[in-house]
Amino acid sequence: KVAENAKSSLASLKRENPRLEPTLAIIQAHNDQLIQETNKNFAKEIGLRVIHICLPEGSTKNEIVSEILRLNEDPDVQGLALDLPESLYSSKVLNAVKPEKDVDGLSSINLGRLLHGDVHDCLVPPAVRAVVELLEDIGGKKVLLVGVRGAEGAALQSVLQREGAAVLSCHWGAPQLQSELRHADAVVFGSAKPSDVPVSWIKPGATVINCALDLLSEKHNYGQHNNPAVEKTVGFLAVAMRMQNMVKNMERWIQAQQYRKWDLRSLKLQPLSPVPSDIEISRAQSPKAVDVLAKEIGLLTDEIEIYGQTKAKVRLSLLERLKDQPDGKYVLVAGITPTPLGEGKSTVTVGLVQALTAHLNINSFACLRQPSQGPTFGVKGGAAGGGYAQVIPMEEFNLHLTGDIHAITAANNLLAAAIDARILHENTQSDKSLYNRLVPVVNGVRGFSAIQLARLRRLGINKTDPETLTEEEISKFVRLDIDPSTITWQRVVDTNDRFLRKITVGQANTEKGFVRQAQFDIAVASEIMAILALTTSLQDMKERLGKMVVANDKKGEPVTAEDLGVTGALAVLMKDAIKPTLMQTLEGTPVFVHAGPFANIAHGNSSVLADKIALKLVGEKGFVVTEAGFGADIGMEKFFNIKCRASGLVPSVVVLVATVRALKMHGGGPNVTAGAPLKKEYTEENLQLVADGCCNLQKQIQITQLFGVPVVVALNVFKTDSPAEVDLVCKIAKECGAFDAVPCNHWSAGGRGAVKLAQAVEKAANQKNSFKYLYSLELPIVEKIRIIAQKVYGAQDIELSPVAQSQVDRYTRQGFGNLPICMAKTHLSLSHQPERKGVPTGFILPISDVRASIGAGFIYPLVGTMSTMPGLPTRPCFYDIDLDPVTEQVKGLF
Repeated sequence: KVAENAKSSLASLKRENPRLEPTLAIIQAHNDQLIQETNKNFAKEIGLRVIHICLPEGSTKNEIVSEILRLNEDPDVQGLALDLPESLYSSKVLNAVKPEKDVDGLSSINLGRLLHGDVHDCLVPPAVRAVVELLEDIGGKKVLLVGVRGAEGAALQSVLQREGAAVLSCHWGAPQLQSELRHADAVVFGSAKPSDVPVSWIKPGATVINCALDLLSEKHNYGQHNNPAVEKTVGFLAVAMRMQNMVKNMERWIQAQQYRKWDLRSLKLQPLSPVPSDIEISRAQSPKAVDVLAKEIGLLTDEIEIYGQTKAKVRLSLLERLKDQPDGKYVLVAGITPTPLGEGKSTVTVGLVQALTAHLNINSFACLRQPSQGPTFGVKGGAAGGGYAQVIPMEEFNLHLTGDIHAITAANNLLAAAIDARILHENTQSDKSLYNRLVPVVNGVRGFSAIQLARLRRLGINKTDPETLTEEEISKFVRLDIDPSTITWQRVVDTNDRFLRKITVGQANTEKGFVRQAQFDIAVASEIMAILALTTSLQDMKERLGKMVVANDKKGEPVTAEDLGVTGALAVLMKDAIKPTLMQTLEGTPVFVHAGPFANIAHGNSSVLADKIALKLVGEKGFVVTEAGFGADIGMEKFFNIKCRASGLVPSVVVLVATVRALKMHGGGPNVTAGAPLKKEYTEENLQLVADGCCNLQKQIQITQLFGVPVVVALNVFKTDSPAEVDLVCKIAKECGAFDAVPCNHWSAGGRGAVKLAQAVEKAANQKNSFKYLYSLELPIVEKIRIIAQKVYGAQDIELSPVAQSQVDRYTRQGFGNLPICMAKTHLSLSHQPERKGVPTGFILPISDVRASIGAGFIYPLVGTMSTMPGLPTRPCFYDIDLDPVTEQVKGLF
């Protein structure tokens, strides 16, 4: 009956979860084949998979624990049971089993819940359940436990008392044993009865239950001397109960996999005035341990990989677990055309999620890009937000994080090395020599690798035996014939190093005179970074990596990473980088930090995967707030036309960040220069400058409206802004079509200073959304560029240089014409000229060159010249960065 019930329950679970494969692991440390067979037979009947780990007799407790710990971490095992000699059932062994996998219910956590009466949150040990089942109606009866010790004894006593029995316990050598046996209505033996305890001591008609560790022992005949005692063993029934416990465990496991509302403890802020430096604020807050944060937001133990105390990688398996969970609302933070100082998009992003979660109790996630160490040690400083709206610990955020940029550097440079090595080997070897080296004989057998077979298929050679290729086929296979003058793949390093902008490679004698000019880019400008930000899965990333075009051959056809045979190796280097990194804000709300593509030559947004995972975790009523690099004319346009196409996600609201400072600049104020003091126009009230500069804000609102998404203006308030200036900006923003315009003080007050912004965003997210892309991918490349130039930038027309036109023709011929466009343009003006502020019109947008990131999936036209390797200023940030050798604290980051 128990087995049938368990079978029925499990069948129901499997119908609702077709891919479910419930697996019970049993650790056995004796040679009893009968117990093993019984477990196996019951499991098979019920529909469970059982793994028996048979350890040798005489195994130590440490050896048992080691095996338990291994199975604890196996995600394919949902239940764990122990069949051990009595001497091994210690607290150390029982508590090594993860409580959520404890099918026998003997761990202290499960037992504690049982003793406290939390019957819905625990499992009753199988032998205990069997005893209760066999005793049947025991209310008011006297039950004697003899030789029942340890966790099982405590559980049995608790359950019997809850059933209304009067329970006494003693050991076999107790002087009162004969008296107690004479008066007990039921007797439970926890170990074999010694021969010096006669059966006649047992009360006539009493029920005797044997639950010794030898569960399947033969029945003993206690009925003697006209004094019959009804004897039962728990044997097979306990095994069936164990399997039923496993099914209950599966029900709990499935429930744990489902989305559940957050139980998040926010961290309290005590803002100071004047506001201290970012690093002082960060250091004054004590972050939660990242595993605590992960549990609060519904992540499972096996879904995180912890890096230190405050960072963790999140595994992509979560997307499969929560695939049926509705997404939350999707919010993009963009900005007006900024001053060189930046206007605080990251700070607004962090302040907004702090307000939503810590103050309005709404689930929210911030998704940010990982900063490059180039700007960190150069001129910009960190990118963790600022003031009382930042990601902590900010020094860990800004320095290395979990090594994703280093993984990209390694992968990028491996591919660069492969290109030059292949050119050298092809130029110095015959077809036959190349073939013998590319397809060597190993242990007397010659065979193609999987990536080589794929290349053969692309060449139209449908052969798998290396010995059957003709000379012509061998030549086609071994020769990529790369034209060195067409190589577009550069080496990268994550440092601002201007002297690497042009280099010469191949000068050593060993390279036999194959010298060519090349360059280094900064690591975040690598196409692999753009791929990381746009990929949707490990398989998708592999395919994108393989499609990367690195050069053309001498016939003008593209040469890819797949042709070079390096795709699998690149994927291996990137296998951990594809997982988003979990951190937290100053108020203890969750943040994903992932990817950091250059916002000029790439799309400048954090990753699709971080957004997708966050949207599942926040739930249907939650919010995911992500940030676009630079102004709405660049970062937001690329977010919509490139990132949203890759992800399939639909944005709910755009938050457009503005500052009085930037608006005054657009209204005709003096130049703003990084590192130089602001002129008095920016520190004193000037309503006319503000009003004149709002033309840029109006234009950015109009750009947002092109995509059909409601926009909320967030005015990032500085202490020098007057109330009249703030009111004027909000008034004009609403008149220009913004859903709302809200002044924000999160930099000085934390989330509390962005509560009104959060409320406005929540209301805007409930508005009708008619999101649409700006252009069809089917349009010719030049027409797509023209649409962006005219509708977004306000240009009269575009003008392609002969080089740009020839590249457009080449990409169209090669089949890349249907990709979206990723404009590489200055962020300091709507036009291509940084000095032209406000809203320039009537200009012709010059396209100097057109390049392609085929793996990432976009064409990028260059508007003017575009540096992909920043340089260090005269006084870089590293002058102020130091390490305290005693405390190991980082100083000088900002």
